[in-house]
Amino acid sequence: QGSGTFEAQLKESPFLRGVEEKLWRQVLEEVVVADLQSKFDDICGLEGAKQVLYESVVLPELAPAFFTGLKAPPKGVLLFGPPGNGKTMLAKALASERQSTFFSISAASLVSKWLGEGEKLVRALFSCARALAPTVIFFDECDAVLTTRSTGEHEGTRRLKNEFLLQSDGVASSAAHDARVLVIGATNRPQDLDEAVLRRFAKRVYIPLPDAASRRQIMGHLLQGEKCDLAEGDFEEMVTDTEGYSASDLKTLFAEMVMIPVREVLVTLKVGAGSAAVQQSLDNDVRPVLISDFRRTLGIVRPSVGSEQLEALAMWNRKFGSAVCH
Repeated sequence: QGSGTFEAQLKESPFLRGVEEKLWRQVLEEVVVADLQSKFDDICGLEGAKQVLYESVVLPELAPAFFTGLKAPPKGVLLFGPPGNGKTMLAKALASERQSTFFSISAASLVSKWLGEGEKLVRALFSCARALAPTVIFFDECDAVLTTRSTGEHEGTRRLKNEFLLQSDGVASSAAHDARVLVIGATNRPQDLDEAVLRRFAKRVYIPLPDAASRRQIMGHLLQGEKCDLAEGDFEEMVTDTEGYSASDLKTLFAEMVMIPVREVLVTLKVGAGSAAVQQSLDNDVRPVLISDFRRTLGIVRPSVGSEQLEALAMWNRKFGSAVCH
């Protein structure tokens, strides 16, 4: 749906009573994401996470009459894990599979961009979500605000956190309009979250670094459309040598790798060469990417996630994470 359709719905909705028009318009303009295209099948790897989310969130939306009582879906999901591995993409795919309106907001921006209005904006956000249900509210970097409460924390942050907890309790109610609102939080530091916040995220899904099979799949996806001369043995070498790399690291690595043959051509061009000459050289003279280019690049682009962070996340997952029972 377009923003105009959303606006018409919100103007007529009883859930917006008492919410300032400028705030719900702000939500509509800066938080609602239209034209979701991604599906679970578009995401490389993460099969365990996709299975947990499909069973616990997507299926209940497809067969609501069956998934009631103890089988009712969770109202809050936490995606946690090292940065750069698709938490945002997974949340968008979940909203798309669930055919939901997608609200995306960074918790950090609530404190900075909307300083002093964060509490009101959270209330407006949840009101809009109820009006446009089914909806997914995605809180990125939720640890920036929803940390463990302390006596010395900023008053504005405390009020914002309390408002989030209050609104989340509303979503957890059995009312029909709340039953179709799903809150997804994403964080690289789940250990910093307040215990009360964790209770609202009943399903906690670990998004790990890509394993060998996932790295091979990601590599194939990244190199689509590129001119390459790489045998299957070369891919096996690349998969082995990139253990510990995040999906984002792999993208950076391969972007650097495919530029090596391009730079070899660029240095041969005369200064002041016109657009046609540059385009012709790039079309005709750039050689295929070779395994030697990967080896050169590997020494330049290193993993961005440290072993200590991975150990802390794995330990937290063992203690608090969700899994599927077979």
